[in-house]
Amino acid sequence: MIEILQFEFMQNALIASLIVSLICGAIGTLIVINRMVFIAGGIAHGSYGGIGLALYFGISPLLGASLFALLLSFIIALITHQNSTRIDSLIGVLWAFGMALGIIMADLTPGYNVDLMSYLFGAILSVSAEDLYGMSSVLGLVLLFVIFFYKQLLAMSFDAQFAKLRGVNVTLLYFVLVALIALSVVIIIRAVGLILVIALLSIPPYIAEKLTNSMGSMMVLSAILSALFCGIGLGFSYLFNVSSGASIILVATLAFFVQFCLTKWIKPQ
Repeated sequence: MIEILQFEFMQNALIASLIVSLICGAIGTLIVINRMVFIAGGIAHGSYGGIGLALYFGISPLLGASLFALLLSFIIALITHQNSTRIDSLIGVLWAFGMALGIIMADLTPGYNVDLMSYLFGAILSVSAEDLYGMSSVLGLVLLFVIFFYKQLLAMSFDAQFAKLRGVNVTLLYFVLVALIALSVVIIIRAVGLILVIALLSIPPYIAEKLTNSMGSMMVLSAILSALFCGIGLGFSYLFNVSSGASIILVATLAFFVQFCLTKWIKPQ
């Protein structure tokens, strides 16, 4: 199996999985701690509207998805930050709108030949050098954000009111966080698709949360777990000639169930 590493597409896939894992470790942890999984899901599925618009106007699908996801993230951040009631319904509306718009615009695109399934279920084996540059840029933004605002993020995540009293601009921090979630989601779509992206963003941090006692260590362990799931998933997809994105998520979900069962049934001595 080691011979597959000589192929450029597999090398790119492994580099992409490492970048994605680091993003998942940082952003995924913040999503789980702040209970923003449904927000991330709304952005992920809503970004399909950007893909449809990009196809229609003949621009890069990932560029279209990024711009549309940022627009959605601003709307969602505005709604969720000021209104704590019926948030799920409002996000669900934006989720449905984006998906419907994407499907309609793709249908209206004359003679398009882009494989939309790759955006739904991922195509990490077809990641190009340009994709890696885009992923690296998002990773850089995420790491800078987490490193420079770690204490503020920690305070906001566990007690927003206390953070405000300490002078933290919680509103601005929240909007920037949601925007970075949007960019991260779009980048990870390239690896596992928009249908499966939430699993990769939430499963490793959920497992890490049970095994760590600080946000920083949770981020590190989440990144390690994500990289492990991606590596095993890629190997599984190569051996059995199946979808790489689905294989990665299958490995992650199996690990989740193992961890859940061990936590529930094995009592500490």
